Amino acid sequence: MNIVILGPQGSGKGTQAKLLVEKFGFFYFESGEFLRQIAENNEVLRNMMDEGKLVPSEELVAYIEAYLDEKQVYDNILFDGFPRQLEQYKFVKGWLSDKKVKIDLVLVLNISEETTLNRLSLRKREDDTEESIKERLKLYNDQTVPLIDELRKDTKVVEVDGERTVDAIQKDLERIIENAKN
Repeated sequence: MNIVILGPQGSGKGTQAKLLVEKFGFFYFESGEFLRQIAENNEVLRNMMDEGKLVPSEELVAYIEAYLDEKQVYDNILFDGFPRQLEQYKFVKGWLSDKKVKIDLVLVLNISEETTLNRLSLRKREDDTEESIKERLKLYNDQTVPLIDELRKDTKVVEVDGERTVDAIQKDLERIIENAKN
């Protein structure tokens, strides 16, 4: 079972994804951390991310394809924050289809803009300036929200209130995954 977890920055995707990996044994793929590791040795990529901009889909897709092919992981993946755009989704859909698997479930954690700003100001990451947070929120609304609508055509999408406690959200996600497996 391949799952995508989406939501605006600060929605708790990473926290929830890691708990789901512990519970269900998924291979964890988190695009943000993956890109930050690449950016350590790539100044252009690092500057782009520091400005709150998304990496061009073609470039991102090339990095991810090479990584997952190297790992030979094609199923039982939890994709955290990827795909974020229609173009990326077309890639992952085709790539998985070539491997005879698909995205089985999309989990969307919804939070308000105010909650995003509050949560991200607390985590104190260098790329979490108020300006870059607002830019990433705009990109999420412009690119990821339409992607979610497209995903609904191909697979089950479940929206979850991300404003609650970590435990309450986790219990919902576990139940949703168990139901999707049956």
